[in-house]
Amino acid sequence: MSKVNGVLLDITGVLKEGDSPIKNSVEAVERLREKGIKVRFVTNETQETKNSLVSRLSKMGFTLTEEEVISPCPAMAHELRRNGLRPHLLVHPTVLEEFDGVSTENPNCVVIGDCAEHFSYENMNKAFRVLINMSEPLLYSLGKGKYFREDGELVLDVGSYAACLEYATGAKSKIVGKPEPTFFQTALDMMQIKPEEAVMVGDDLVSDVGGAQGCGIKGILVRTGKFRPADERHPEVKPFFIADDLYHAVDHIISLL
Repeated sequence: MSKVNGVLLDITGVLKEGDSPIKNSVEAVERLREKGIKVRFVTNETQETKNSLVSRLSKMGFTLTEEEVISPCPAMAHELRRNGLRPHLLVHPTVLEEFDGVSTENPNCVVIGDCAEHFSYENMNKAFRVLINMSEPLLYSLGKGKYFREDGELVLDVGSYAACLEYATGAKSKIVGKPEPTFFQTALDMMQIKPEEAVMVGDDLVSDVGGAQGCGIKGILVRTGKFRPADERHPEVKPFFIADDLYHAVDHIISLL
């Protein structure tokens, strides 16, 4: 087994729940840094900008920079500019600034993120009409999560709404975010390490653990966030390790050094 030189961390459900850090998660991140392990925060967060997210995590006690965060909106904006695409944006109003400079006139694609309460019938129908009037519907989904935990309850995530538009229009969404391999590869490239030298820690068995292991990265599942006991019996995705929380996961990672 290769030495662990880098750790990829999900944020919601691993580092924090709402506006509170999960017990000992701040200390867990610091332990990784003290051991000289490179850390990147790989998130499908699309309800706030990277700047806002880093500011909020810093207030909770975490030490991190914007450059250490890999999130879907900036990656999507880059993809749109690179390919000259004009999106109909079905995203949360708080992240619209991430798409500054991207033309939305006469849209030739749809980008869907986690809109929370803005996933109204009217807004979904607008996206549907844009797609259904295309000869070849082009739909981008910022992540593929089915649900996540918020305020102690499970709530629908963007993947569920993307599936609705896929079913209605025949489109197959292109994923920007986890579990897309290029998303994980971005983190590896930033740390300048190989997949076998990395560990991904997440609470989403499929997007975090399964996505990472599909790229050759070891995946650790934590029993926090959206975790459910049934995740330990999944017929296809088998985590490298299952930890009670991030601190426990870090204990195991350090034991591999």
